[in-house]
Amino acid sequence: MSYRVVQWATGSVGRAALRAVIDHPELELVGCWVHSPDKRGRDVGEILGRAPVGVRATDSLDEILALPADAVIYAPLLPRAKEVAALLRSGKNVVTPVGWFYPDDEQAEPVRQACLAGGTTLHGTGIDPGGVTEVFPLMLSAMSAAVTFVRGEEFSDIRTYGAPDVVRHIMRFGATPAEAAAGPMRQLLDGGFRQSVRMILDTLGFGGNPEIRTVHETAVATTPIESPIGTIEPGQVAGQRFHWEAVAGGETVVRIGVNWLMGQQHLDPPWTLGAEGERFEIEIDGDPGTFVTIRGWQSEPGDPPEAENPGIAATAAHCVNSVPYVCAAEPGIRTSVELPMVAGRAHPRFTTGSR
Repeated sequence: MSYRVVQWATGSVGRAALRAVIDHPELELVGCWVHSPDKRGRDVGEILGRAPVGVRATDSLDEILALPADAVIYAPLLPRAKEVAALLRSGKNVVTPVGWFYPDDEQAEPVRQACLAGGTTLHGTGIDPGGVTEVFPLMLSAMSAAVTFVRGEEFSDIRTYGAPDVVRHIMRFGATPAEAAAGPMRQLLDGGFRQSVRMILDTLGFGGNPEIRTVHETAVATTPIESPIGTIEPGQVAGQRFHWEAVAGGETVVRIGVNWLMGQQHLDPPWTLGAEGERFEIEIDGDPGTFVTIRGWQSEPGDPPEAENPGIAATAAHCVNSVPYVCAAEPGIRTSVELPMVAGRAHPRFTTGSR
């Protein structure tokens, strides 16, 4: 069976999602929404630097709503609940990396009603949040009894992240510590990462209404640091840490977070990524405990600047691979703990002959 898919937005995640849709044996690309007027009317293959695929981009919501499609991969920089609700009401399932991972019932009610009106499903997923911070820790927790602590954490050199405008203007690298603290990043991250913490708490059965707190720390440059967003001058932000912790009975029972550095030199405090370098870590304290290091989702030294960031590709792939499962799900907002295990698909060279 082939599911007809629309890609919403063609930023770094959107372009990676387009490539994954085209290569997925069960999906057919039928539409693409773009934000930039200069992309309107262009073949999606041209936008990707590939051969034409026969699908032209549009910046019209009405055109997308009118398309006969099964699912939309909704990947803008910032989500708009009204857009998502309109897509759901039009009969299109929605998979997105920008929210609704484990939403609060009251806040999610408008899109939930849109799901019921359209007979459709909304699913939030990705990598961080949407993967390392809750899905994979919960999967690994199946190997432990009497769990007392869960951790999911990212350690990244942010110089390899392929979205310089986001790094400069939203993450606020290169700003003063006060400007970074007052910027939009904490609020944006809070929305997703707190949902990750609550998914773990609820699924594992931690009672007592644990307190969830956010910790944000910055490190500044001590000498000029050259970076993809320009020179970061002394006193400007060159490292950030965000952590979300759930405390129950005086104990920290869940801790998820990100550690983002502009390299590992000339920082105050003198943060580093440690001897292990860039990685994702998952830790479960229980009987027995589990410690997992994940590599491959960050760029390697020597990768060309134009190379796709693996973390972005992984985020997109998790969304794309979820589409068949979401299309088969009952209407409503469906979280990762409600869907079957999502799996990838073989390379097209192994599947083309069987289609």
